[in-house]
Order: sequence, then structure tokens, then C-alpha cells
Amino acid sequence: MKKKRQQAIIELITKQPVETQEELTSLLNDQGFSTTQATVSRDIRELELTKIPLPDGRQAYGLLSAREKEVAKSYQRILNDAIVSMETSGNLLVIKTASGMAMACAAALDDLDLPGLMGSIAGDDTIFCAVREQENGSDVIREIRLMMESTSDK
Repeated sequence: MKKKRQQAIIELITKQPVETQEELTSLLNDQGFSTTQATVSRDIRELELTKIPLPDGRQAYGLLSAREKEVAKSYQRILNDAIVSMETSGNLLVIKTASGMAMACAAALDDLDLPGLMGSIAGDDTIFCAVREQENGSDVIREIRLMMESTSDK
């Protein structure tokens, strides 16, 4: 069932823009898969899907090429090695890193184009990130942590 569901996810995201996990869950349920957002979230990580910018500025799930996957994995390793702590205040995300790692970590975050993260400014061991107003900073932290966890397992 998992393989069929994941194949359905790939077919759905290649045929139409799918912007959220909730939307993807609904589409899968419409196709007869009884699934939850938590299951879809795991599938997204296992399939290594990412958000890809659409022409109108929105973002939708997409597949990465082998080269893009390698670049993403190297950025994930940087985050895993660098980040010490993360905290939000309003639409500001403050990330503490190991000394001297903030700029590399900020560059990785910016290039990964995480949903909700607008950009970052780095010092030596601190990064300030602007989070879109409609997003929740804790959701961005959760995405960063998921990325870090998936890298530390490999």
C-alpha cells in the first residue's frame, strides 16, 4: 500500500501543482487512499520531495534531480553540524550555530528555499531569519529539524 500511495503522490505532483501536505492528503483520500497528514509528511521525506517555485510566485512539491539531491544533502549536513539552537519571536527566527558556522548555515538555508523562510542575515554564530507573516516560525523550525534528523540517520 505504501508503494502505491507514494507512486500516486509522484503522479499527482507531476500532473498538477500541489502546495500543501493537507492538499496532498485530500487528493490521496479522493483517490481511495485512507491516509493522514502525518503519513503524507513521512512520504514526502522518503521521496525526498521539495518545494519548487511556480511562475506566479507560489510553491508546489516537486522531485529533485540526482545532482540537486546531492546538493540538498550537503546543505543538510551543514545544518546538522552547525545548528546549536533555534527560537522564534514574531516573524523572526533566531538560530544559534557553532562559532564561525553561521554564514555557511545561512547560505544553506537560503538556497534550500524552505517554505515560509524569506531570507537570512548571519554573523559569526547567530542567524536572523525572516519568516513570512502567514507562516508559523515553529513550522519552519520543525522543517529544519526534520531535515537535520534525516541527515543524521544516513
